[in-house]
Amino acid sequence: MPDTARTDLQTATRSGIGRELIALYALFSVAAASRSAVQIGTRFDDAPVAYLLSAFAALVYIVGTVCLARASVVSRRIATISCVVEIVGVLAVSIASYTLPQEFPEPTVWSHFGSGYLFIPVILPIAALWWLRRTHTGRSRTSPGA
Repeated sequence: MPDTARTDLQTATRSGIGRELIALYALFSVAAASRSAVQIGTRFDDAPVAYLLSAFAALVYIVGTVCLARASVVSRRIATISCVVEIVGVLAVSIASYTLPQEFPEPTVWSHFGSGYLFIPVILPIAALWWLRRTHTGRSRTSPGA
């Protein structure tokens, strides 16, 4: 990909809604990492599954933040995979938190579709996937015959 096309792709991904998505991912990275670190460090025996899932969510948010901010072709692919893992995780943990409440005596970031976080955990990966798809057209504009 020529340098101008790469720069256009990065600019498109990081502009507009992309900035808000990166900011939300960064906020959720800090929130989930901080929450899970405190929980694992102080009360791990109370709800190990929930606390480890919160730590995993933090890792997914960190990957999403970095990849959306970098906005290279490779990082966009990794961001897409991260968003898919995130939405599958949110759905799986949410369903499990309703059907197996004994396994979740404490909520995770992804419990109950992220209700403790204004449902942002279920909306965020969908919005990011939409944005990645929408800004992907910037790359095809530079291709011959596009």
